[in-house]
Amino acid sequence: MTTPQGGRRLPGFTLIELLVVIAIIGVLVGLTLPALQSARESARRTQCQNNLKQIGLALHGYHDRNGVLPPGYLSEWDWLRRRETGPGWGWASRILPDLEQQALYDRIRFEEPMHSPAFDTVRLARLAVFICPSDDMPRTWTAKNGSVWMQGGAIFSAEDPICDVAGANYVGVFGIGEPGVDGEGVFFRDSAIGFRDITDGLTHTTCVGERSVRLNAGRGHATWSGAVPGAQLWSCAPDPFDPDAGVCRREDGSGMILGHTGEGFGPGDPMGDVNQFLSRHGRGAFFLFCDGHVRFLKQSMDYRIYKALSTRATGEVISDDAF
Repeated sequence: MTTPQGGRRLPGFTLIELLVVIAIIGVLVGLTLPALQSARESARRTQCQNNLKQIGLALHGYHDRNGVLPPGYLSEWDWLRRRETGPGWGWASRILPDLEQQALYDRIRFEEPMHSPAFDTVRLARLAVFICPSDDMPRTWTAKNGSVWMQGGAIFSAEDPICDVAGANYVGVFGIGEPGVDGEGVFFRDSAIGFRDITDGLTHTTCVGERSVRLNAGRGHATWSGAVPGAQLWSCAPDPFDPDAGVCRREDGSGMILGHTGEGFGPGDPMGDVNQFLSRHGRGAFFLFCDGHVRFLKQSMDYRIYKALSTRATGEVISDDAF
């Protein structure tokens, strides 16, 4: 490199030197990126735990005032048509005042159907405390009623939309059986479970768990608002080598806000039904226990213990180091 004043060479980079510097920067970025991603996921895990802890404090506040936990969801039963008629509002909507959402709570009329157009704005409120930052749960999704079937490896549906609801990642623990009525856990239809009823012990009974939208090949939806009357969820066998491949099974709409531990799948199994539990934090999921502590349950844990933790009064003896 020269100057017009006499050919004196000025300091600078040659093309080769510049390419070497760019290559070094690229290597450094490649080395630091995984660490940055790991740090971000660690922060998201912590936020997810904190969300569940806030929910736990809110549930304890509700229990202090009422002597029982909120109902899993409220609904009348039409004996003639054999179906629930609502209103459908769920446990999470009852603790809104304890989550600094008093204004939203005041807009709900719990005796009226939650899918009424009058509550469109309420149902669609996306609340950060119910969202795991690691997951890609949709901001809103549509509760539907209809039919789903598989043919030639493809999934077909004929569904009627009922209403839109806000996405959420935390559902109440129903127990072992299919969500709905008389669960073995702490939340079910019209439930009124007090801490005195949890004879298995608050520290050994799960209360709320995580659900990722990626459960059952992307069908794991959930909401905080409740169980939309008449709504259905569908579990389809996503694995062509699964014995149930080609089968879609209708799940009750109560699975929108409740989850269960049956079906033989441990916590965090992506092949589980749509009304079970899954997280984006690795193989397992975070659970809020009834005493308020939060713990990550691994998919590899003893399945019998996993089921026992979801029941409130079945008499199993579980040591603290068993899971």
